[in-house]
Amino acid sequence: MKSNQTGFVRLIYATRYSWLGLRAAWKSEAAFRQELVGFLVLAPVALWLPVTGLDKLLLIGALVAVIVVELLNSAIEAVVDRIGDEFHPLSGQAKDMGSAAVLLTLLMAIATWLLVLIPLLSL
Repeated sequence: MKSNQTGFVRLIYATRYSWLGLRAAWKSEAAFRQELVGFLVLAPVALWLPVTGLDKLLLIGALVAVIVVELLNSAIEAVVDRIGDEFHPLSGQAKDMGSAAVLLTLLMAIATWLLVLIPLLSL
């Protein structure tokens, strides 16, 4: 549903729609729930670590990127599923590309954490 509101009222509507999207992802996507729990555990760890502010930003940003890409992947899957249940190569390709995007983002997050943590372990 599109709102014709502008200004601050539009911001309120946009915030509501965003919240509904987060709730829908929580209710229907196990991967989103797992990644959000991972964020809730690791973000405080990132803040606690004796690293620079930029390193903390990189660690938390990598976690946020995983969640964002997972939300986009879930949106792609929802749209493809809405179109129909019959198999189509492009539908499978779209879902596979979304999944690949999540995988690459997870690998980037792991690499970021390793690159920040390895120097701390050698102290």
